[in-house]
Amino acid sequence: MIENFNFGRVAVLGDLVLDCYINGSVGRISPEAPVPVLLRAHHTAVPGGAANVAMNAATLGCTVELIGLVGCDAPADTLKNTLSESRNIDLSGIVADPAWTTITKTRVISGRQQIVRIDEEFIDPIAQDTRTRLIDAACRAVGRADVLICSDYAKGVLCDDVLKAVIGHARQLGVPVIVDPKRKDFAAYRGATLVTPNRGEIAVAAGMSLGSDADIERAAREVSDQFGGDVLVTRSEEGMTLVRRDGRVTHARARKSEVYDVSGAGDTVVATIASVLSAGQDLETAIVIATCAASIVVGKLGTATVTRHELSAALSAEMREDGALVSIDRARALTEGWRHHGARIVFTNGCFDLIHPGHISLIRAAARQGDKLVVALNSDASVARLKGPARPLQDEQARATVIGALRDVDLVVIFDEDTPLETIRALRPDIIVKGSDYQEHEVVGGDIVKSYGGSVVLVDLVAGRSTTSIVRKMLPG
Repeated sequence: MIENFNFGRVAVLGDLVLDCYINGSVGRISPEAPVPVLLRAHHTAVPGGAANVAMNAATLGCTVELIGLVGCDAPADTLKNTLSESRNIDLSGIVADPAWTTITKTRVISGRQQIVRIDEEFIDPIAQDTRTRLIDAACRAVGRADVLICSDYAKGVLCDDVLKAVIGHARQLGVPVIVDPKRKDFAAYRGATLVTPNRGEIAVAAGMSLGSDADIERAAREVSDQFGGDVLVTRSEEGMTLVRRDGRVTHARARKSEVYDVSGAGDTVVATIASVLSAGQDLETAIVIATCAASIVVGKLGTATVTRHELSAALSAEMREDGALVSIDRARALTEGWRHHGARIVFTNGCFDLIHPGHISLIRAAARQGDKLVVALNSDASVARLKGPARPLQDEQARATVIGALRDVDLVVIFDEDTPLETIRALRPDIIVKGSDYQEHEVVGGDIVKSYGGSVVLVDLVAGRSTTSIVRKMLPG
């Protein structure tokens, strides 16, 4: 699954922020005014804004180039020091301007309760030479990137000429552009591949109130016309909705989680999507994984990241079926969901009438080829046609129960035809596994799987082990 992804290079351009946290405990109210008195315990500083996007992508395993603007001040030094803790982030694209003040957000927290936030920012239009330096740095990074993220916090870095120049350059190179927007109109993002507004942002940009899924879809189509790309609407506890330019709609529902802090959740979403795309996965897969990542990060206090291990564990928990016997239609839905979680689907089939060491060896070898193993069983009628009227020795429900109890098996289906060809067409596995008594061209469905980039794997069998030989020994004479 995501543990197997080979993440690529991501360029992040946007507003850099230093997020500071003053933590302590409140035990009384001030006699000077009706305000709580905080007994300070410790002070921490972490990357925020576009810098947090970079940290999230780097934590998952991407190589990141960060482009943004800082002042020539102490917060800038602190921000660079916190970023340098990640070996995966190149800071050479950070532009320093003595006329600029590094943006700082300080949150005062008691327990898990935020008491007040103090912002330090003095935002003036960025000088032309500074904009040129930002454009040059961004274009160089885009030339080395698999994906570009534009993280707009409306602090001035993503002004019109910077957006136009950098997005235009990315389009020339065929590099997808993901924008986390903050504008009231998305026309400035023209040329972007994907824009990721939240519910409030898209309501403003579309100029309409939002209630139902249909409202979300209409608003997404409206703003899509403003910039010409796909729209992903992040909807907090309702998950996300992807509306494509071609009309396709995908809803990714959020899993239930205890929410402590939504700070930076949007950063995690956009960073995860870009990271998964950089690994060569499709957008639907990226969104399913990003939805899971968001549910993890909101359970953490403050601006935070999600590790690959955390995300892999959460995705695995969402995909457990424990060898369930399901219909073909249900199996199709499950395997499609697994695929969008990043899993490689392995398929093998047989009668599995009496389980013996040869079967166990085959199933274990099959499970090692990917992430999720589907075993297709011949129905009772199918076994009788293939093996004769005396077979099967166990009915299909009994055989499915035994196969499903094996820890390597994730899903069991039953097919009634003589071969599993239609089942393979329905489930579209990535890998078909059969025993080495077959040749590759003899494997049913192998040509179909290979036509869309899958493979056929032949594994060694345990010599002298078969159900037929066992039956012969059991019968007299």
